[in-house]
Amino acid sequence: KKKKKKWRVFVINSDGEMAEGSNWEAILFAAHHKLNNLCLIIDYNKLQGLTSVKKTLNIEPFKEKLNAFGWHTKIVDAHNHGKLELEFKNISKIIDKPICIIANSIKGKGISFMEDKVLWHYKSLNTHQYKQALSEL
Repeated sequence: KKKKKKWRVFVINSDGEMAEGSNWEAILFAAHHKLNNLCLIIDYNKLQGLTSVKKTLNIEPFKEKLNAFGWHTKIVDAHNHGKLELEFKNISKIIDKPICIIANSIKGKGISFMEDKVLWHYKSLNTHQYKQALSEL
């Protein structure tokens, strides 16, 4: 940005990472310096550690917090690729602030035994589960 380049920087965070103070410090810094070339994408599957984000450390109202910190924030269904593509096309229109896309997602979406299960933050598939998952996708 200081070199007046037209580059964009994309950062992907999980919702659980948003409990870390260093992320909020970076969010404040980016807004203060009007880093409109920065796009933060947050995978918001609402699961963290061994339970939900809400039970671990509630971050709601998420969009309002980011807006209050000086960001242009959009909430998008992470599984709707058309909507995501539209948001990525529109980010160049934001001229005075960094952009955040809160991508609402469902962990394991489309796989019957994995969908919305916190266990799959840690567990690996065995051969049978791998084949089942591929067939369900």
